[in-house]
Amino acid sequence: MAIGLSEEHEALHESVSRWAERSIPTDALRSAADERPAFWPGLAEQGLLGLHLPEEAGGSGYGLLEAAVAVEALAERMVPGPYVPTVLAGAVIHASKHHELLAGLADGTRTGALALSGALTGTRAGDGSLTVSGAAEPVLGGATADVIVLPVATDDGELWVAVDAAAATVTSLQSLDLTRSVAKVELDGVTVPADRVLDGVESADVRNIAAVLLGAEAAGLASWCVSSAAAYAKVRVQFGRPIGQFQGIKHKLSRMLVALEQARATVWDATRADGQELDYAAAIAGVMAPDAAVQCAKDAIQTFGGIGYTFEHDAHLYYRRALTLRALLGPSAEWAARVSELALRGVGREMELDLPEDAEPLREALRAEIAEIARLEGKEQRRALAARGFVMPHLPRPWGRGASPLEQVLIAQELKAAKVKLPALIIGAWVVPSVAVYGTPEQQERFLPKTLSGEIIWCQLFSEPGAGSDLASLQMKAEKVEGGWRLNGQKIWTSVAHVAEWGICIARNSSEGSKHEGITYFLVDMKSPGVTVRPLTEMTGENLFNEVFLDDVFVPDDLVVGEVGDGWKVARNTLSNERVSLSSGSGGTGASVPDLLGLVGRLGRELTPVEADQLAGVICESHSINALSLRVTLKQLAGNEPGADASVRKLLSTSHAQHVSETAVSLIGAQATLAADMKLGDPGYWNRAVLATRAMTIYGGTTEVQLNIIGERLLGLPRDPEPGK
Repeated sequence: MAIGLSEEHEALHESVSRWAERSIPTDALRSAADERPAFWPGLAEQGLLGLHLPEEAGGSGYGLLEAAVAVEALAERMVPGPYVPTVLAGAVIHASKHHELLAGLADGTRTGALALSGALTGTRAGDGSLTVSGAAEPVLGGATADVIVLPVATDDGELWVAVDAAAATVTSLQSLDLTRSVAKVELDGVTVPADRVLDGVESADVRNIAAVLLGAEAAGLASWCVSSAAAYAKVRVQFGRPIGQFQGIKHKLSRMLVALEQARATVWDATRADGQELDYAAAIAGVMAPDAAVQCAKDAIQTFGGIGYTFEHDAHLYYRRALTLRALLGPSAEWAARVSELALRGVGREMELDLPEDAEPLREALRAEIAEIARLEGKEQRRALAARGFVMPHLPRPWGRGASPLEQVLIAQELKAAKVKLPALIIGAWVVPSVAVYGTPEQQERFLPKTLSGEIIWCQLFSEPGAGSDLASLQMKAEKVEGGWRLNGQKIWTSVAHVAEWGICIARNSSEGSKHEGITYFLVDMKSPGVTVRPLTEMTGENLFNEVFLDDVFVPDDLVVGEVGDGWKVARNTLSNERVSLSSGSGGTGASVPDLLGLVGRLGRELTPVEADQLAGVICESHSINALSLRVTLKQLAGNEPGADASVRKLLSTSHAQHVSETAVSLIGAQATLAADMKLGDPGYWNRAVLATRAMTIYGGTTEVQLNIIGERLLGLPRDPEPGK
């Protein structure tokens, strides 16, 4: 995975990575930081210095996203020298439309640098020139720069200027980053001509550009840390097995991947935004990306152990640069304060899909079809939605529409526009795909139409007291009898079993073979003799879950789904749909960022800096989940597998509502001592939410199991050993 999603961006990332491997030797990482590296002309020949610059200035005429893709790829190789400072300076000058000042930056004959802060003051003359005095430090790449972009405080506000390094006194400073210089730049009464004053560039513009490009570099650093640490964990053996098999290491590396993908998603989204939405998206990237780089570098060193702490290993170079990036961009708390401020002013970010123009004929056809259904009401409308395949359109006909990802997006948009609500399938949403794939034609005709229209309520008889996350350890017995099967055992944590008409149930028909063998998948009539449902009271005081006892419950042969003994395959299909569904929102708790912002508005007071930081944390997390969701959709529209984005989004979504409700309760203060009862207004509502959301990191697949899945399937870490082996 990388910041860019399209085939062109993936190809660019791959091309840059291969060039860097060929052209940047390992010993270059320890070359002098205040000199142009030997491979500098190659960067220009590859067009990497001017991807984002206009063609008339010698650039390629692309945008900030393309520059970010290249920056990320080169950061993975830890490219030394003034590459990123030159790209930064060029981007800010380009924003001013003074394209004549870009000469030489794209072809590598000139290098650039940018000061993100300084103590420079200037007086403007009638001809528009500025007389500037003062100093700026530290300036990244300042010691090697030919042109330096600086902020100047004037009576008209902060202005930005591009000065020749020859007009300034530049003093090299000792840099924490051993591969890139920093310097102090001093001007003493230097006259900056009017055509070197970057009119039209606001300080917010510079901050946004820096957040994107330095955020992209942070993502590249984190990427190397994740991949290198994971590779090491696969081969480093301690206590007789690879360290990547130990859950502590596996979870650490999985958390690193989560932070990396959040950084990528937020930087990617900031390249697509404009106006106030850009201020918002860039501020979130400014929080997420630098912190991700620092955390991943720290955890990589921990994973490498003693060798990672040595000077000879590259890990400390990535850690040094990550720390430097975060210091240059400014404290995360300042970016977080900006996020909170914008959100409380009502600024947000809509994750809109840019659909192809040829989608319009299909949209018009769907709109007309949905308009007919919208004229119906109640049960007739729900049945029409089911009959026409709108409820689960990705399924093959007749149960769905065999809809492509594009058609699925259009259906969702047009149903929302027509204010047509789909039937609430609840557990049925997990039943339908399994019966559609593995059920007999008779089972499909009997159950699917009414399930899709919401007329059958289902429950899921999977978990047992001794088989939760380790579901294949189930013990419920299925004994073959004449005409069917007898089921005996106990199920637990069964949602809506007290009102369900039917249940999907897995039971063990044989103890031979592996624990995944000898399991059969049944459809159980919940009114059958021998079925006892006992409600479980949750910590909220409500009853959604149940324990279910099956005592000699008869299930006829025609209610076995799939082959006898092959029920684990069917159950895996159900579980995959369950986990996507459970991870897609707040789980019905209402604990969402808009709700939280509404609470803040009702508090009647200003937030403290600590509270604002807390608020920003959940806003950033929510935004990253939304960006990851959009990336998943775009990949699917392009016919690609969603990859890490989907798994990371799933993991983050399960705990997000917890974080929202916990933040709300901390804001309420002493009022949080009131009962968890929504009749009590905010205190009761949020106290209920903080209790209810504890289940979310359990019932959709526990967080710990999800981290194992990420580590094993995405990072290729060795699986946990089977018990007894």
